[in-house]
Amino acid sequence: MERLYDYLPKELVTFILVTLFSLLIGLSQRKISLKREGETTLFGTDRTFTFIGILGYLLYMLDPVEYRLFMGGGAVLGLLLGLNYYVKETQFHLFGITTIIIALITYCIAPIVATQPSWFYVMVVVTVLLFTELKHTFTELAQRMKNDEMITLAKFLAISGIILPILPNTDIIPGIHLTPYSIWLATVVVSGISYLSYLLKRYVFQESGILVSGIVGGLYSSTATISVLARKSRRAPVEEAPEYVAAMLMAVSMMFLRFLILIGIFSKGIFLMIYPYLLIMSAVSAGIAWLLHVKWNRAELVKQEEEEEDSSNPLEFKVALIFAVLFVVFTIITHYTLEYSGTSGLSVLSFISGLSDITPFILNLLQGSSITVVVVTICCMQAIVSNVIVNMCYAMFFAGMRSPLRRWLLRGFGCVILVNVGLLLFFYFS
Repeated sequence: MERLYDYLPKELVTFILVTLFSLLIGLSQRKISLKREGETTLFGTDRTFTFIGILGYLLYMLDPVEYRLFMGGGAVLGLLLGLNYYVKETQFHLFGITTIIIALITYCIAPIVATQPSWFYVMVVVTVLLFTELKHTFTELAQRMKNDEMITLAKFLAISGIILPILPNTDIIPGIHLTPYSIWLATVVVSGISYLSYLLKRYVFQESGILVSGIVGGLYSSTATISVLARKSRRAPVEEAPEYVAAMLMAVSMMFLRFLILIGIFSKGIFLMIYPYLLIMSAVSAGIAWLLHVKWNRAELVKQEEEEEDSSNPLEFKVALIFAVLFVVFTIITHYTLEYSGTSGLSVLSFISGLSDITPFILNLLQGSSITVVVVTICCMQAIVSNVIVNMCYAMFFAGMRSPLRRWLLRGFGCVILVNVGLLLFFYFS
C-alpha cells in the first residue's frame, strides 16, 4: 500500500482510503442496525459514517501536530452521539452502544491511516467488519457454552501464563536433566493441543459424523478416541463397521501430525530428520481411512452421539498431574536405562512405552541433551509403532470378540503397521 505514495500524492491516497473504509463500516453497521433497531432509532446512515471519517481526516490535516482540532471535533461528535443514546434509551428503551463506539472508531481512522503502516489500519478495519457481522454467531456461541467454560479458559491461561514463567529451571535430582520448568512446559504444550481439540469438537464439529470425530479426537488422544469409537461400534449396524475403522485410522493419522507438531516445538534437529517419515505415515493412515470411508459408505453417516468423553474437560487437575508424574517417571527411567544399558536398553524401553501414553516418553527424549538426534529419532518411531499396535489391540478388545470390526481392524491397522515397520527398517539401514 505504501508503494502508491511513489505514484500518487500521499494526501490523495489517504483521503481515498479513509473514505472507502468509512463507507464499508457504515454499510456494515447500517445493515445490522436496521435489523436490530429500525430506521427511527439510527443517528445516521452509511453516508453519516463516511462523513464522520472525512471529518476526522480534515480536522487531523489542519492540525497534524497537536491534534487540537481533531480532539475538539471528537468531543463534539461524542456529545452528539451521547444525545442520540439518551433519546434511544428514554423513548425506545434501547441500551446498546455498539453503534456509538463504531462511529468513534470511524472518526479515528484518518490519523491511523496517515501515521500507521498499511497492515495495521487494514487489520483494524477488518476486525471492525468481522465483529459487526458476527454478532449472532457470538450470541449462539454464548448460548452453547457450558457454565464453567470460562473457568476452563482461565485454567489454561493460569498454567501457561502464570505458573510456567515463575517455575525454576534448575535440576530437581542431581545428574538428571529434570526441572520444574521442563515438566510444566511439556504439560502446557500437551494441554494446549488437547484444549484446541476440545474446542473444535464442542463448538465447530459438534454435530459431526464419525469420521470427523476421529480426526478431531486424534489431536487430543488417539488411544482414548479409538477406545470410545470401539465401544460405540457395539451398538452400530454391521454395515457401518468400515466407517468406525476409518475414523480410528484418522485418529492415528492425526496422532502422527500431533507428534510432528510437538517435535517441531521442542527440537528442530529431530524434526528435520523425522518429519518425512511422520508425514508419510499420516498420509498412509489417512489414505486407508478414506478408502474405507468412500468404498463402503452406502448410507448417510450416523451423527455422533454425545458422549461423556466429548464434553470432558481436558484441563482437569488430575489429568495434568498424571501427565506430570508420567513425565518424571520416564525421565528417571530413561536416565538410568542409558546409564546401565546404553542405547540398546533405551531402544527396548521405547517399545515398552507404547503400552501406555507415549507422549511423556517422547517429550522427555526431546528435552534430553545427552542423547544423539539419530537415537532419539529411532526411539520416537519405535514408540509410535508400538503404540499403533497397542491401539489396534484396544480397539479389538473394546469392540468385542465377535464384533464385525475385527476383520476391518486387522486389514486397516495391519497395512498401517506394515508400512510403518517398513519405514523404520529403511531408516535403520539408510
